[in-house]
Amino acid sequence: MNTLKFSNGDTMPNLGLGSWLSKPTEVYDAVIEAVKSGYRHIDCAYIYKNEKEIGEALQFVFSEGIAKREELFITSKLWNNFHAPEQVEPAIAKSLKDLQLEYLDLYLIHWPIAFRNEQAKTADDLISLDEIPLTDTWKAMERVKEYGLTRHIGVSNFSIPKLNELIENSTIKPEVNQVESHPYFQQDELIDFCKSQNIIVTAYSLLGSRHLMKSDETMTKNPVIVNIAQKYNCTEAQLILAWGMQRGTAVIPKSVNTERIHENYRSLQVQLDESDMSELAKLNRNSRNAKGLFAVIPGGPYTYESIWDMPHTRTFVYRES
Repeated sequence: MNTLKFSNGDTMPNLGLGSWLSKPTEVYDAVIEAVKSGYRHIDCAYIYKNEKEIGEALQFVFSEGIAKREELFITSKLWNNFHAPEQVEPAIAKSLKDLQLEYLDLYLIHWPIAFRNEQAKTADDLISLDEIPLTDTWKAMERVKEYGLTRHIGVSNFSIPKLNELIENSTIKPEVNQVESHPYFQQDELIDFCKSQNIIVTAYSLLGSRHLMKSDETMTKNPVIVNIAQKYNCTEAQLILAWGMQRGTAVIPKSVNTERIHENYRSLQVQLDESDMSELAKLNRNSRNAKGLFAVIPGGPYTYESIWDMPHTRTFVYRES
């Protein structure tokens, strides 16, 4: 399997299995099937509420000799209500217990957003980054790496200014930034910045998300993508995944469907020529789907613009659905 290299020489497979929205009753079989198929990278998170089932699947994989622990790359993430420095070690310990592991390969700050409780319903549930600065949370992340609880540390959904803040105030700079990236939201500037800082980028929602995208925005039906996929005799999903990997990012498509898990894995066999990479680059709409609106509550400290460090061109207001 192709890999991306950390500054210390460690590697991360550039194709992984995502587990967001994977039901606990389904993710057990999905993880086992993925590892049997050749996947060696599993992306998890505390807030996905399925780490216990993933842990059970990993134990089956190890006990049956399908793969050894050292052959797998396991990621988890620090949720928003554990940003206080004293909460970071208990949070990673909880994920390790559920996953039945002694260490993680990668631990990420999930969002640059702090909560008092697991879910934020009112402004009182939010904690400003003045009260708990990201740099304080990051120092605690450095400690759990020093303790051997994780081999690498990083962030997710971080803008260039927020990355710079950590880089300038850290002993260990972020090693990974996991962000939304797909043909309609390519994030070239952010990816180029990360590469310049030797920060690996993991692209999530590379195939879009039915939960976030409008039905008429489905990328796999885009005529350019359909035509290029036909040229390479691959599916539209395989083409998009291959595009993501060829850009130098890791990709973590989520699926609990056996055929789709196999299909996604075969994207490793697709190699696009430069002309087709250029055609796909033209599809960029700067269309962000994961906006972080769950933290944009009237009277609270976060706005859409402050989360992403954008000019104040428009304002989103959170409303309960």
